[in-house]
Amino acid sequence: MIFSTTLFLFIFLPLTLFIYYLPIFKNRTLKNLFLFLVSIVFYAWGEPTFVLLILLSIIVNWYLGILVDKHQNTKEVKLIIMLTVIFNIGLLFFFKYLNFTIENLNLAFNLHINNPRIQLPLGISFFTFQALSYVIDVYRKKVDAQKNILNIGLYLAFFPKLIQGPIVRYETIAHEINNRKENLADFSDGVVRFIRGLGKKVLIANNLALVADNSFQLINSTGNNLSVSMAWLGAIAYTFQIFFDFSGYSDMAIGLGQMFGFHFLENFNYPYISKSVSEFWRRWHISLQTWFRDYVYIPLGGNRVNNKKFLFNIFIIWSLTGIWHGANWTFIAWGLMYFVLLAAEKFTGFNKKLKGFGYIYTLFFVIIGWVIFRSDNISSAVEYIKTMFGIGANGIIDNQFILYLSEFKYYFIAAILFSVPLKDWLSPKFKCDGILYDTACCIGYVVILFISISFLVKGAYNPFIYFKF
Repeated sequence: MIFSTTLFLFIFLPLTLFIYYLPIFKNRTLKNLFLFLVSIVFYAWGEPTFVLLILLSIIVNWYLGILVDKHQNTKEVKLIIMLTVIFNIGLLFFFKYLNFTIENLNLAFNLHINNPRIQLPLGISFFTFQALSYVIDVYRKKVDAQKNILNIGLYLAFFPKLIQGPIVRYETIAHEINNRKENLADFSDGVVRFIRGLGKKVLIANNLALVADNSFQLINSTGNNLSVSMAWLGAIAYTFQIFFDFSGYSDMAIGLGQMFGFHFLENFNYPYISKSVSEFWRRWHISLQTWFRDYVYIPLGGNRVNNKKFLFNIFIIWSLTGIWHGANWTFIAWGLMYFVLLAAEKFTGFNKKLKGFGYIYTLFFVIIGWVIFRSDNISSAVEYIKTMFGIGANGIIDNQFILYLSEFKYYFIAAILFSVPLKDWLSPKFKCDGILYDTACCIGYVVILFISISFLVKGAYNPFIYFKF
């Protein structure tokens, strides 16, 4: 089940909120048990078999956390941490990377290993990283080991963040699991945040997906039927699609958490206004980057190393970042592209000399990176990028480009406007508060909700791009 469906909006969410806030549910343990059970139902709706997998992850990591706490300051604790890594990464490898590994071994060494074609469980990368961070934080004495398995179950399975993140640390919500205070202010803020995310996903991301999907299908079909202008339009469309899809889901997750009294950290901070690649990655998918920083980069030595070791460290980080996103060479190439760019920025500092051109340079490579990320394989990515620069293209401008630009121009304009912090920029010049402003915002959100639901009811295009994760 995903958030942008009528099933979730009209049945699952209203029913869950109604029961959760019934006066008979005053006991915190009962509320937590209810949220855990509905989260399992939420996951089981689309992945009934893999419910057993997430239950296994909950049980094993709960027990490993207790073992770490019990054997703290002994030689055995490092063995337990090793077992924690092996179990969690082993699960992730088996379900996400085994097929890819066997395919490449067969291809490289002319082998004939049978490929089991294992189905990928939704959200496995998200809940696996959350489980790992919990046990490691117990080892680091950042959090106390949780003796109540229900609390760990709720932490790992809580439906707002289960299948598309953000990657929430246990320390972020540890206190709120048993001590949160639901209130009207948080609930109303959560509703507004959810509507904002729904609008991003349904009104902008889904519509621009039509442009992006058409462009990338043309490059993958027999022959190259893509013009230079259509190639750029498709690449820009996907650049906006993935941002509004991913940040929209993060907004919805954060909003849903607030409705139940939980406060998740921000996951995006207007990444497309960055003036360097380094800044872009401080603003994009913040929960993933801080996870790799705290659990891989810093343990490797972080910045406190010589240049050679620093290069090795960021090579590892960006290889893992690419691999985390999916079992395909395109993701690895995408991650390594950022390794090269970040290393160049670090050792030359050229990005600081670009001044205003830094925005153009950053956005250019971000767009190129998303082409690699979106392509089915490396050869398709190379062909698409070549087309963007006129090599093998079907002309400069064609009727298809004119048609798509004319039909979707307002979605592109909306995407541009909502990719920047308009309110922050306009506040010094206009009064962005007060009763009139609040009333206008309220009306605006009602309109966004109504139009979003209208799109969903009429069966508009509603792709789910997180199956790879």
